[in-house]
Amino acid sequence: MHASHKNSNRKTLLLVVLVCLAPVIASYLSYYVFKPAGGVVNYGKLIEPAQPIPPSLGVQAENGEVIPFQTLKGKWLLLAVDASTCSENCVKKLYFMRQVRVAQGIERERVATVWLRTDNAPVSPVVQQAYPEMRFLSANATALAKWLPVEGGMQLADYIYLVDPSGNLIMRFPPAPDPGKIKKDLSKLLKWSSIG
Repeated sequence: MHASHKNSNRKTLLLVVLVCLAPVIASYLSYYVFKPAGGVVNYGKLIEPAQPIPPSLGVQAENGEVIPFQTLKGKWLLLAVDASTCSENCVKKLYFMRQVRVAQGIERERVATVWLRTDNAPVSPVVQQAYPEMRFLSANATALAKWLPVEGGMQLADYIYLVDPSGNLIMRFPPAPDPGKIKKDLSKLLKWSSIG
């Protein structure tokens, strides 16, 4: 009788635990395993198939040296493309990229921000001081256009792009982006890429 009562208590406790955990388990499965309706779980548009950095794509570094862009592989790269004059839209993109990187906390060292300029004009000292960790590189606009996709009627300068540590362009964020949503996408990618 006593053993039967014990078993009944265990079953009740197990049932209570399962009922409490069910919503947590369901939300985990629906978010990480099953895609929600519409199949979209990310803010940025996935580039499918991913586009590797062209081996021939050279960029002019801050010291004037021309280097293969592939030498930047090894980190997640947030990219913006614009002229060196840096319009208001350009300034916003650079600011968003910096804030998204900083918001990654200790993981921010795995992320680099890169401004690909389409000319060789000097970068404003104000911009250099505001973004000391950003890479200011120059690249040929035609070469970039062959690698970085745009929607009809849009330009390279309208987007922020994301390149994975293997050097593959994997995502493009929309014009006038929400930096909080970019941060969430990048946080998930950093988390998943550190597992295994």
